[in-house]
Amino acid sequence: MFVQPVPTLCRDGDSLLILDQTALPWQRRQVRLRTLDEVAHAIRSMQVRGAPLIGATAAMGLALALTRDGAEDTTLNHALALLAATRPTAVNLHWALQSMASRLRPLPAAQRVTAAWAAASAICADDAATCEAIGEHGLALLRTHPAQGGRPLRVMTHCNAGWLATLGAGTALAPVYAAHGAGIDIEVIVSETRPRNQGLLTAWELREAGVPHLLIADNAAGHLLMHGEVDVVITGADRIAANGDSANKVGTLLKALAARAANVPFYIAAPHSTLDLACADGAAIPIEDRGAAEVCSVTGPGAQEDGHPVTVQLAPPGTRTANPAFDVTPAALISGIITERGVIAPSDLRAAYAGVNA
Repeated sequence: MFVQPVPTLCRDGDSLLILDQTALPWQRRQVRLRTLDEVAHAIRSMQVRGAPLIGATAAMGLALALTRDGAEDTTLNHALALLAATRPTAVNLHWALQSMASRLRPLPAAQRVTAAWAAASAICADDAATCEAIGEHGLALLRTHPAQGGRPLRVMTHCNAGWLATLGAGTALAPVYAAHGAGIDIEVIVSETRPRNQGLLTAWELREAGVPHLLIADNAAGHLLMHGEVDVVITGADRIAANGDSANKVGTLLKALAARAANVPFYIAAPHSTLDLACADGAAIPIEDRGAAEVCSVTGPGAQEDGHPVTVQLAPPGTRTANPAFDVTPAALISGIITERGVIAPSDLRAAYAGVNA
């Protein structure tokens, strides 16, 4: 079982401890969350990020709110509404809150706090086990994609879908960690993933684990794919529709298109909590717009000895921008979806998960 080097989320008495991902890769810093508003801010500001981790944090945040503010219906309903509004695209958030609500609403207030912590802990444990299973199925898949020309097996990924985004080994990176542990000569090509630069988190993870990797500019991905430098592409997902269309961090679609042109297989890795079988196709997936600041600026460590982060403007004030946080990859471009139940063709997804998240 994969053990996270630093817990991404844990309960500490009547508060939560999170690994602040806005400080990475420059600082490894834990933050304590004591209130519902602090949990909502952590999700909204991406102190916690990654669809599975967002869902688990919301579940734990709900338990925290009931513990602190009382477990009557008014508190329960307020907490559910506030947390649901933090991030619109990641369906894991809404899946976790719906799961918690269905468990808690029938109970009297006196029983809700204990039940809430138990249900939230179960969601966390389920995610860790799911990540482990995705890693095993992904490892079997990678064994069928031998490297070319005597070099390591090269996996390209986008955004961050490793242990930082989950309660376990991750989704898209779980097969990589499994392969590395099995002694497979593997190398990961990591795209920077502008504008939030989550690729830097992936590079940090892989460096900590001793997995060889290359960090590339997003725009270099097509070139490397077309020149035979990539054997397989694996990314995560934030929501998968019933027909297999998959929403992930913006830029994923470009990699899928380039992979198809280069005849390189493109896979999505995601748990059952990412499936939205009530959503017919990708056109119905809401796409979050995060505003101009992320596009027009970049943050990193300054010249000061304390390494305090500074923000540098990349474009003049008032520059018009568009900043969709996600795009949707059509099912036709996806070779398979790696889940805890195996590698599933997008067209078989509904049958494989009949009655789940519908």
